[in-house]
Amino acid sequence: MTKQWWKESVVYQIYPRSFNDSNNDGIGDINGITEKLDYLKKLGIDVIWLSPVYESPNDDNGYDISDYQKIMKDFGTMEDWDHMLNEIHKRDMKLIMDLVINHSSDEHHWFAESRNSKDNPYRDYYIWRPGKDGAEPNNWEAAFGGSAWDYNEATGDYFLHLFSKKQPDLNWENPVLREELFSMIKWWLDKGIDGFRMDVINFISKDQRFPDGEPVEGKKYVSGHTYFMNGPKIHDYLQEMNQKVLSNYDIMTVGEMPGATPEEGQLYTGKNRNELDMVFHFEHMDIDSGAGGKWDVKPWSLVELKKILSKWQTALEHDGWNSLYWNNHDQPRVVSRFGNDTTYRMESAKMLATTLHMMKGTPYIYQGEEIGMTNVQFDSISDYQDIETLNMYHEKIKDGANPAELMQAIYVKSRDNARTPMQWDSTKHAGFTEGTPWLAVNPNYPPINAEQAVADPDSIYHYYRQLIALRKKHDIIVHGSYQLLLPDSEEIFAYTRKYESECLLIASNFTANDIDFTVPEEINMYNEKHLLIGNYKTSTLYFRHLITLKPYETRVYYLK
Repeated sequence: MTKQWWKESVVYQIYPRSFNDSNNDGIGDINGITEKLDYLKKLGIDVIWLSPVYESPNDDNGYDISDYQKIMKDFGTMEDWDHMLNEIHKRDMKLIMDLVINHSSDEHHWFAESRNSKDNPYRDYYIWRPGKDGAEPNNWEAAFGGSAWDYNEATGDYFLHLFSKKQPDLNWENPVLREELFSMIKWWLDKGIDGFRMDVINFISKDQRFPDGEPVEGKKYVSGHTYFMNGPKIHDYLQEMNQKVLSNYDIMTVGEMPGATPEEGQLYTGKNRNELDMVFHFEHMDIDSGAGGKWDVKPWSLVELKKILSKWQTALEHDGWNSLYWNNHDQPRVVSRFGNDTTYRMESAKMLATTLHMMKGTPYIYQGEEIGMTNVQFDSISDYQDIETLNMYHEKIKDGANPAELMQAIYVKSRDNARTPMQWDSTKHAGFTEGTPWLAVNPNYPPINAEQAVADPDSIYHYYRQLIALRKKHDIIVHGSYQLLLPDSEEIFAYTRKYESECLLIASNFTANDIDFTVPEEINMYNEKHLLIGNYKTSTLYFRHLITLKPYETRVYYLK
């Protein structure tokens, strides 16, 4: 057991544009975050992860950075940011910033110079390649649709952008660029932040041959992920960054890593690897995606969900560390996705929280998750703001897709589900702003809001407070080993955590029916059986061989 503060912490993600608007221009801002720090302190969280607030033309909501050392005017000033950091630290909380260094904005001065001429000093800060047979250098598809290459008239060649064409990829092969980035990272750490969440950090090393991706019938552009996810020099680059900068500070680092396997997760987070502290993987986020990708929505399987989460729990148990999350700014709301956001919204939100927070790893709460915010269904595509959603819709409409079917997929999977403004109270616009919000508020805010949740002792908010308090009280929740029970059940997610002479039994019903759970004999052998937490009022503090779980019921028993 190695004690480190980030292992024992609970992280709360803030998406600043949607969190709290202090000046009523319809956009959340830094001073709005400062106003709500006491709310977060009461919740009990330890660390705030702040999505990008840097200078940006906002093509991808701040993930296209034009100046890494300035604050976007929408969000306030650097003085506002300094004040916020000071207030966070005064409350014994920590701050990690988003680090977006796979790509920049095309409006960054590095790229403005790079595209000017082939002999510009900034030319090799980005990835340039000549065309092939009168077309793009290869057939890679950008994450937001279309080719991953864009033509530059001034130099007669193409630059790579794995996301929007306004997000050109940085060339990590260039040691001068790497030193620039390391200097910027050090600048933020010297300002007193407590770490970084690193955006698509496992994309920074590309196969320098830039070969075509595997062709797909009927598609001009295809995923080239084999050649840029977990690329050939990724570990060299992360170890260099750690050695030159990160290791000199007492911080936490988490890498967003689409396509990473548990074996790669061990390499990225192993204690003697000197790379990162933990990773975000996406395996469990893809279980409702069909062969056609994210927008091809299919029914999900609890057996598959358990298999994926358990695989990561086991792989990183002795070396490495897991990030535990259901939600973030790119994912739909979990209570709508894996729970029941109507009849059993309260019960299923608490059940999902328990199932996640009792696992081994650092739990992440995304804003609004703690009050059970749900997906939204806007009437028209014009109500949506997300570039990925809009590009998909318009491309597929051109190809003759059915608009109603596309809207249904958007209701399930759009990133705007997570980005509707935080629901603070039942006043107009949910208390987020007195202006016109940049994205409409979910209409269900009158019954679902933070003011109501704080006032109700039985709310989802207070249940999260209990989960966080238990984590601080019991070492077994942080350090205990994990073992899955009932791997083939499509109804119950049950597992144990063991540490020294203690054991936790966690059992969650993922259905709207009463389900009987037969307790394994080895669990029954413990003398002390105490109900640590549950989402129903129950007198069943003890059990023998059978536990009947009500719809979406969850229970955690402490055994000794």
